[in-house]
Amino acid sequence: MVATSPLPLALPMARTSRSPIVEAQSWVAGKTFASDRPLLNVSQAAPMAPPPLALRKEIARIAVEEDSAHLYGAVLGQHDLRAEVAKSVNATYHTSATAPVTAEDIAITSGANEAFTAVMSTLAAHGDEMILPTPWYFNHKMWCDMAGVTAVPLPTGEDMLPDLERAASLITPRTRAIVLVTPNNPAGVEYPSDLLTKFYALARAHGIALVVDETYRDFDARDGAPHILLRQPDWRDTLVQIYSFSKAYRLTGHRVGALTASPARLVEVEKYLDTVTICPNQLGQRAALWGMQNLGDWLAEERREILKRRSALENGFAPLAAKGWTLLGTGGFFAYVAHPFDMPSSQLAPWLVDHAGVLLLPATFFTPQGDPRGARQLRIAFANLDCDGITDLLDRLANIAP
Repeated sequence: MVATSPLPLALPMARTSRSPIVEAQSWVAGKTFASDRPLLNVSQAAPMAPPPLALRKEIARIAVEEDSAHLYGAVLGQHDLRAEVAKSVNATYHTSATAPVTAEDIAITSGANEAFTAVMSTLAAHGDEMILPTPWYFNHKMWCDMAGVTAVPLPTGEDMLPDLERAASLITPRTRAIVLVTPNNPAGVEYPSDLLTKFYALARAHGIALVVDETYRDFDARDGAPHILLRQPDWRDTLVQIYSFSKAYRLTGHRVGALTASPARLVEVEKYLDTVTICPNQLGQRAALWGMQNLGDWLAEERREILKRRSALENGFAPLAAKGWTLLGTGGFFAYVAHPFDMPSSQLAPWLVDHAGVLLLPATFFTPQGDPRGARQLRIAFANLDCDGITDLLDRLANIAP
C-alpha cells in the first residue's frame, strides 16, 4: 500500500513515486530466513562491502591528522581531485592532447545522483521535456517528476538499445536533453560507441544537451575507450558526463560523484550545489583521490571479478531459458530478464521474497505506468553475489511455480 502524501496533489513532489529501493526493503521488513537458505538480496547495485582496508586506514589518518577535512571546502570540489578526474578522463577516452579535459571542466558532487540533479537544474524547468530511454533509471524519472519536467519515454528495442530515429521523432520545442546511461541501469547493456556518436550528433543538431551517465564505466567489459564523444572539438556545447566513485572504491556512504561539463555550465551548477550541500564530503573526496592514485591494480581486479560473475550468470542461464525465461541484457552490475509467468512482475517480485528467498526489483519500477513490458520483466543486481551465490540464485528461480 502506498502511503498517502500530506502534500497537496498539485505539488510535483506529491506526484513523485516513492523510492523503489525503499519500497522493496519493506517487503523483507520483519522477516527471517533460514540459515541454510539466506535471503539473496539482488535489489540494489551498491557494494555491500566496505572500502579496502588500505583505503579505510587512509580515511582514518585523514580524519585524525588533517583538520581541513572537517571544514567547508570548495563548492565544486577539491582542485586536486578535479585535476585527477580530468587526468583519468583524458586517459580513458583518449582525448586530444591539444584540447584535453581540464580541472575546470570537472565538478565533484555528493554522489552521481546529485551530479544529475545539479546539471538538470541548469537544463530544464517546469513544463520542459527530457527524453529518457525505457527502461529508465528510476531516480532520473523521479527528478523529472518532482521538478515538473516531463519524462518522455523512448522505448528500447529487443537489444535494449534506444533507436535514433524514434528519438528524433520525440524532440519538440520543449525538449532540453536526451539522457543515456551506459553501462545501462537497469538493463546492463553497454551502448556501442557509434550509437553514442549518432545521439551526440542528433542532440547537437537540435541544440539540446546529451547527458551520459557512466556511473558503471569502471566495469565495462570492453577494452579501450567506450566512446569518442570527448574527442569532439565542441563537446562542451552539447555533452554532459556523470561518474560515481561509489562503485569503484566502495565509497557509497561517503557520497562522492563527478560531473564533466563546460566551465560555463559549471558556474550554474555551482549555484545549485552551494544551495543544497555547500560542498562535497571532504573525507570522501580525499578518499576518492587516494583511491585513484593508489588502487589501480585493486580496481582492475574488482572489474575482473564483476565480469567473472557476469559470465557465471550468462553461462548458467540455460535452465531458466528452457523454462521460458529470457535474458535481455547483462553488463555492469545488472542482468535484465523477462519471466514466463501470468503473475505481473509487481506481484512476482514480493512473492519471490517469501517463496524463493530472493529480493529483486520488478520492471514496473523502470517503465511508464501501464507499459506491458514492465509486467514481464525483472532487474537482477548480481554484483554482490559470488559465483556460487549466482548459481544458487538461478537454481531458486528455475524451481519456482507461482
